[in-house]
Amino acid sequence: MITKNELQAQKAITDALLKLTVRPGGCLLVHSSLSSLGQVPGGAETVIRALLEAVGRDGTLLMPALGNDTPGAPPKFDVVNTPTWVGAIAEAFRVRPATMRSLHPTHSVCALGKLADELLTPHERDSTPCGPNSPFHRLKDYGGQILMLGCGLNPNTSFHAIEELFEPPYLFTGKTQTCTLRHSNGNVIQKEYAIHDFKGYEQHYERIEQLLTPPDLVKGKVLEAKAYLLNAATMWNVASAAMEKDSLFFVDRMNQNTKIED
Repeated sequence: MITKNELQAQKAITDALLKLTVRPGGCLLVHSSLSSLGQVPGGAETVIRALLEAVGRDGTLLMPALGNDTPGAPPKFDVVNTPTWVGAIAEAFRVRPATMRSLHPTHSVCALGKLADELLTPHERDSTPCGPNSPFHRLKDYGGQILMLGCGLNPNTSFHAIEELFEPPYLFTGKTQTCTLRHSNGNVIQKEYAIHDFKGYEQHYERIEQLLTPPDLVKGKVLEAKAYLLNAATMWNVASAAMEKDSLFFVDRMNQNTKIED
């Protein structure tokens, strides 16, 4: 049973999202940090209900579901059971009834809504993390928006899809790995994938803020969290133009021991 406090929190989040100009009926890809919101009655589920309310019945909600159950080894990916490591909201969304998940060993995406199947199913054709069939690549073609909810602009996985177009020197190792994937029906396949590297470089996708203005980049608050809402197509256009001029625009060279994010 949903409590009064949970409903009040849900409404406050939905109102903030609509004020931020989340489009009802649209496709919304969400990167998130639950702790950044403060104390939320009902936790991640309240946030998910608010996001679904904001996009509405005709909308589609997507979240990264990046996961690898054997860090440092070729992934063994189970589309039903492999957990995500990108936060409590994304994991709660993954296990929610009716949520779909794309078949990819490292960069899967979960979705719920009108276009979930259309956006997710082609992803299994790719042999790179964020190839042309991935939701990260195709979101722009659906008038999609990207919400960075309390996590800043840097963990924006869609940038990897842009990088794959340009193949800057830091992106690929030149090696492949054989991954094992289990479908929801239990069928198991093996497939070769190219992998991203980034060794020696630090990602700075927050630099997109220098290149976008409202309404293509809108900043605001959702409860206690700082939020950024980006128009996916415009982000692609300006980021691609920046990388055409300088393939290292969104990275810096770094010390070998510096940790990076994917």
